[in-house]
Amino acid sequence: MKRKQKLHQMNPNSQTQNRNYNNITQIEQFLPQKKRTVEILPRNLNQEDYLALLMDPSMSIIIASGPAGTGKTLLAMQAAIKFLKERQIDKIVMTRPAVGVEGERHGFLPGDLVQKMEPWTKPLFDVLHEYYTTRDTLSMIENGVIEICPLAFMRGRTFKNAVIIADEMQNATPNQMKMLLTRIGEGSRIIVTGDVRQTDRTEGENGLLDFNKLINQFRSSAHVGTVEFTGSDIERHPAVEEVLRIYGDIK
Repeated sequence: MKRKQKLHQMNPNSQTQNRNYNNITQIEQFLPQKKRTVEILPRNLNQEDYLALLMDPSMSIIIASGPAGTGKTLLAMQAAIKFLKERQIDKIVMTRPAVGVEGERHGFLPGDLVQKMEPWTKPLFDVLHEYYTTRDTLSMIENGVIEICPLAFMRGRTFKNAVIIADEMQNATPNQMKMLLTRIGEGSRIIVTGDVRQTDRTEGENGLLDFNKLINQFRSSAHVGTVEFTGSDIERHPAVEEVLRIYGDIK
C-alpha cells in the first residue's frame, strides 16, 4: 500500500493532511539537522539520581514522581531514544491513561487511534522531534518502532526489547498500574512518570500513589527504582514554580 493511501486511512481529511505533510517535509530540508546523538545532561541532584536509574541495566522498572517541569518525561524519552539509536532496544511504547484535564476520554475524539492519543502523547513527541524528522517519525510509527498504546489496550500483552514510557500515571487506578507493571518482558524496561498532586482520583484510586506506598513498605527491590522530585527541581520558566506555589502544590 502506498504511503498516501496509508495516510488517507489515518485521516479522512487526507488531502489537507497530505498537503500539510508535504509542506513540512519540504521545509525540513532547510532546517538544522536533527541531533544524531543523545546527550543527557542532568541539571540537579534528583535528575542525576534519575539518570543513574535510567542508565542502570538492573533497574527494569523506574518510577519518577513530582511536579511539572522537573524533567520526568524529558529524561525518560531521551533515555529511550538513546537506547533505540544504540540498538539496545527495538521499539519505544508510549502509553498513558486517556483522561484529560477536564475528564475527556479518547473515545470522544475523532480519528484513528494515533490521532485520538495525540493530545495526550504530545509532550512525548515534542522530545522525539528533537531527534527525528516528521517523515522519520511517521515511518517509525508505520513500522511499529514507535507504538502508541492507550493504557486500556495493554492488557494481555508482553513487550520484549522495548522501553515502555507510561506518562501521567497518577490518573491510573491501582489495578491498571499493576496490569502495566506486569507487561514487562525480556530485554524491556518500564518508566512510569506522574504527579500524585495532579490527579482526578481519590487517594484509594490513585495507582501511582498506591504503588509508591507499597514500594516504600517493601524492604528492598533488585529491579524497581524510584525518585521523588520536589518544587526545587523545577527547570522550566520560574513562573511555573510560582504558579504551583500559588496553588499549594509545592511549598
